[in-house]
Amino acid sequence: MAFKGLQPISYGGREVWPLIEGGKGVSATNHTSSGAWAAAGGIGTVSAVNADSYDAEGKIIPQIYEQLTRRERHEQLIRYAIDGATEQVKRAYDIASGKGAININVLWEMGGAQEVLEGVLERTRGLVTGVTCGAGMPYRLAEIAARFDVHYLPIVSSARAFRALWKRSYNKVADLMAAVVYEDPWLAGGHNGLSNAEDPTKPEDPYPRVKALRETMRNEGVSEDTAIVMAGGVWYLREWNDWIDNPELGKIAFQFGTRPLLTEESPIPQAWKDRLRELDEGDILLHRFSPTGFYSSAVKNDFLWDLIHRSERQIPYSKVEAGVHTRQLDVGVRGKNFWVAPADYERAKAWFGEGYTEALKTPDDTIVYVTPASRDEIRTDQKDCMGCLSHCQFSSWKDHGDYTTGRLADPRSFCIQKTLQEIAHDGPVDDNLMFAGHAAYRFKQDPFYSNNFTPSVKQLVDRILTGD
Repeated sequence: MAFKGLQPISYGGREVWPLIEGGKGVSATNHTSSGAWAAAGGIGTVSAVNADSYDAEGKIIPQIYEQLTRRERHEQLIRYAIDGATEQVKRAYDIASGKGAININVLWEMGGAQEVLEGVLERTRGLVTGVTCGAGMPYRLAEIAARFDVHYLPIVSSARAFRALWKRSYNKVADLMAAVVYEDPWLAGGHNGLSNAEDPTKPEDPYPRVKALRETMRNEGVSEDTAIVMAGGVWYLREWNDWIDNPELGKIAFQFGTRPLLTEESPIPQAWKDRLRELDEGDILLHRFSPTGFYSSAVKNDFLWDLIHRSERQIPYSKVEAGVHTRQLDVGVRGKNFWVAPADYERAKAWFGEGYTEALKTPDDTIVYVTPASRDEIRTDQKDCMGCLSHCQFSSWKDHGDYTTGRLADPRSFCIQKTLQEIAHDGPVDDNLMFAGHAAYRFKQDPFYSNNFTPSVKQLVDRILTGD
């Protein structure tokens, strides 16, 4: 018996529950979890963001980059991405056994996004029902969906963003837009679409924002059959009772990104699953260290604290003596063209005495102080860049044109491909980026998970359908 008011929807020619598995990239979701979610009657989502592929014995193929140039490594990354996502889709489809539906998820800001998406859809014809896509403004999503005759579900975080996409592109392929995903920028895990007009420290109630999105969709003539998918912060459906069957909001579906991490089929390592059970409210940080330039939400661990403290050991400078910059800096820098405020000079001396002896320039006319070991790791990671983003602040890579952003590489960021691959493949959970939604602390509070219980995906979906 499903939760009051929740009805199956027609999607891809069959009835499915309006429950969507969030597609978490770099192997945090895979065919096992996505296929099981579809088999339980929902919409499973295979992430096409650098998914794993397998050798003849079924072992994961390590994604190693031995090419000499960034551009060659980028081309290798695209090959890995297409091979991996294709394999994941085929396996997920087999597990689903004709139930539910399989979507794929791509980030528009990932390196070679369009080439990867087209490559996967070409090799999985008839297996993929729809494509979810966010992280940027994916104007070309509709035309790609039309070419391969699949549905598309754009991910937005405001009515304004949807309107811009609709006006420019989506109105031409309206019939294939199955839903619009509203990803709450203050609640969702991973990267989100917080705009410069919004305050990261002041979360807004999602209801008025989703109501505004529906009003915009109606004003633009979008069909009432086009659902809005609430993503971010969804745990118990009973907490969203007022959203279901609500004429103001229209047809609503729900996306679960964090809860499926702690299931038997979830591919993340056991240490990551164990850590999820220990989190308290406030242990997830909305931060801006990502090399994408987007805000993103991750667990406060040693990796994140290192980035926080690194940015705190930062002072502005000018190349000439001017204004408050009256003291010539001779701490951790070479050359004489560093002028800082006297108080900042004293801070630099103190950091130097604590072992942060290396000063690295940022694109914003500041310098950060790090240890020699940290400096070496930053420079190695920047040098080994494999072009996983369309624009990378950390390495100055760009995946088109002259292949450079034209800005100084930013040592306050990190190699996101490296750390996400490591944590997904048994790397230490304290020393790598651990994405999670802001409701992850609820694992500790929810009696469903007590006594170390880990549900199967089917048990989780059944539980969600009761309202819990």
